[in-house]
Amino acid sequence: MDIFSILELLGGLTLFLFGMNYMGDSLKKLSGSQLESILQRLTSNRFKGFLLGFLVTAMIQSSSATTVMLVGFVNSGIMQLGQTIAVIMGANIGTTVTAWLLSASGISGELIWLKLLKPEYFSPILAIVGILFSTISKQEKHKNIGSILLGFVVLMFGMKAMSDAMSGLKDNEAFGRILVMFENPFLGILCGTILTAVIQSSSASVGVLQAFSLTGAIPMSTALPVILGQNIGTTITPVLSSLNGNRASKRVALACVYVKIIGVLVISVVFYSLHSYFDFPFLHAQATVFSIAMVHTLFNVFSTIILLPLCNLIEKLTILTIPRERG
Repeated sequence: MDIFSILELLGGLTLFLFGMNYMGDSLKKLSGSQLESILQRLTSNRFKGFLLGFLVTAMIQSSSATTVMLVGFVNSGIMQLGQTIAVIMGANIGTTVTAWLLSASGISGELIWLKLLKPEYFSPILAIVGILFSTISKQEKHKNIGSILLGFVVLMFGMKAMSDAMSGLKDNEAFGRILVMFENPFLGILCGTILTAVIQSSSASVGVLQAFSLTGAIPMSTALPVILGQNIGTTITPVLSSLNGNRASKRVALACVYVKIIGVLVISVVFYSLHSYFDFPFLHAQATVFSIAMVHTLFNVFSTIILLPLCNLIEKLTILTIPRERG
């Protein structure tokens, strides 16, 4: 990684934060319209919120983008922290769709319809719609919608610039060897967390792991803790998006972190405790693109089953960590 990659990384971070701020300002202007009541209805209970998060993330193939939008909504006062937690859990399962698509398409991802579902390809379309709404429409509501779309596009290009700046690591053989050497659960989780924090996409890092699995060098005993860590690493994006936000938006980002860390801790303790008694044979098998997608999905499903009834407790924990300002 040279100085130019570092500059690209910093430039991407700048675009990311600017897009987040611009989208948030536009959401504030629009908050008096029907958007607020629609979001209220769609998140009026946990199941609806979960379903909303799942569908949106399955469509755009980015839980990071979904959680970033939640940070923006809360920062703008359109949503409350309690409404977002179930949406976050739905997004966690929705993001596993990408791993299944990669598994089904042999990692190539060259199908036109598959490309059009990815943020980097539909973002230009949103940019065109956004600029048309902002410049041609005379209605303030449409101008605000256009500004929201443009802010989201700038944010997504910032995310892509940051990922591109670190993309050389994906083709680095030494980095690949580091990825597959951690059979120790703690080190494997740490490796997966760092990898995903660098790439800023759990879908992308799972795809990298799936690509490495084609070499036949990765046993499931290595792949499993790395997958767990990848789920923690993806929380870096909402954390970054909340840096210039208010206290409420920082709580949303922290809720994302808590959901992932608590899920990984609980499932790791239960799974490896059982493994010490039963010695699960599949851990000694070679990891495949299918088995990686399956483990990624099962973790998020079981984690959601455990944590969805505890949304209120997670909300209270988040508020205790970031308390209200004293004034």
